[in-house]
Amino acid sequence: MTLTWARAACSHPALSGVSRAHFGELLEELAPKWEAFRESALRERRGGDRRRAAGAGPKQRLVFTDRLLVTLVHLRLGLPHAALAQLYGVDRSTVSGAIREVRRLLAARGFAVPDRPGLRLRTLEDLFTYADAEGVELRIDGTEVQVRRPCAGRPGRRAFVSGKKKQNTIKTTTFSDGQGRTLFSGIVRPGRMHDQTAARTEGIAEQLRQHPTVKADVDEGYRGLANEFPAQVSAPPKKPKDDAPLGEHHAWREQRRRQSSARICVEHANAELKQWRPLQRFTGQRETYAETHLAIAGLVSDRSARRATRHKTSTELVLARQIVC
Repeated sequence: MTLTWARAACSHPALSGVSRAHFGELLEELAPKWEAFRESALRERRGGDRRRAAGAGPKQRLVFTDRLLVTLVHLRLGLPHAALAQLYGVDRSTVSGAIREVRRLLAARGFAVPDRPGLRLRTLEDLFTYADAEGVELRIDGTEVQVRRPCAGRPGRRAFVSGKKKQNTIKTTTFSDGQGRTLFSGIVRPGRMHDQTAARTEGIAEQLRQHPTVKADVDEGYRGLANEFPAQVSAPPKKPKDDAPLGEHHAWREQRRRQSSARICVEHANAELKQWRPLQRFTGQRETYAETHLAIAGLVSDRSARRATRHKTSTELVLARQIVC
């Protein structure tokens, strides 16, 4: 199997998860950062400047183009490192090192912003500042990914047992706009922690307090957040009592349907993330999940940010032609 054939196969969107144009943009963006990171590591290892001219010494079996490709294929399909090493004719440790390096660069990219090329959101502060400045109404929802069960006797073993899934999971919180375009995702917490607890411990409530004009739609799991910020956070309406008039029940169903229709787009954003194999069931070390999630979510946001913004149609009457009296 030749290197050219392996490179052509891995660059196909069905394997890499990104288009060839998107791959070219990633290559142009990350290659200088990887080269700077590599030179810094080499300088630290030898304890000073290089003693030979650039290009001297043994050649790398995997150039950065191939390192980026094997990382994307691993993130998209979850292929084992050994299989990718066999494909490129290198040792498994070479592929493992390449994935560790490039995954770190992908995770540090942040999230793309619709209609703002070059602008990326990296923190919750960036997200809420952007939503406040642009008047974006956020959609917030949590999602769970099954992970391996910790070893017996390990401290904190029960922290990952989800009360909903009855499995060992890791939860993340996703933020999207009204079109389901991912704006931020990656507040990682153990599966046992409730969504409402995460909203307070991770700073979501504090950001809502600092940006009083930002509004958000949430599900029933964030009921406490809606009670604390009734003017900003919209949660599903409470169900009326059984002996309430029939009209109240009909009104409650209609309000719930409308709120669900406005919030369902963030569920679609989570579904886009779940198309990548590691976020369906994560089989790696739990310590690397946060980095993996950020790397994948950043790539998904690149694709979703390219969707054209849908503007609401105006109901204002406009004269088709001027009338001369």
